[in-house]
Amino acid sequence: MSVDSLLEACPEYAKDLKLNLSAALRQPELSEQQIWGTAVCATVASRSAPLTSAVLEDAATHLTPTAMEAAKSAAALMGMNNIFCRFRHLSGNSNYETMPARLRMQAIRTHGADPVDFELWCLSASAINGCGVCVASHETALRGKGLSEESILAAVRIAAAIHGLAVVLDAR
Repeated sequence: MSVDSLLEACPEYAKDLKLNLSAALRQPELSEQQIWGTAVCATVASRSAPLTSAVLEDAATHLTPTAMEAAKSAAALMGMNNIFCRFRHLSGNSNYETMPARLRMQAIRTHGADPVDFELWCLSASAINGCGVCVASHETALRGKGLSEESILAAVRIAAAIHGLAVVLDAR
């Protein structure tokens, strides 16, 4: 099922979310790879099987296999890192900041996609997962690599719309 078909089947109370996602997937501030990689990453992070299936189907026509796997890797790694970093921050114990994570994260270096795009995808998953430390870190890194605030916010719009729809679909 395509994203459009899935959106058509959504309840009326989710009309704003449907319109927001449709618009977010056409934002001029992002490249096609950035849009669809963000959609893939955000969908995997949102954990909605029907939405993930639809987004992956549509994204396959917009992304290379390498970019598709990198976007999924970003979601997987942030699923782990966001919990770890959030614990470090929320515990209030500064000793944890000096201790090694000892968590394998090779995909950060070996994903094969554009490094700015991968960073953008990590930001979108971190926003969904609610890790303020990771959101701040990825946002700072993206601006340091020359990405505009408008482009960063465009990716977060995609993540927000996808997460909202995941909530609706999982409630049905």
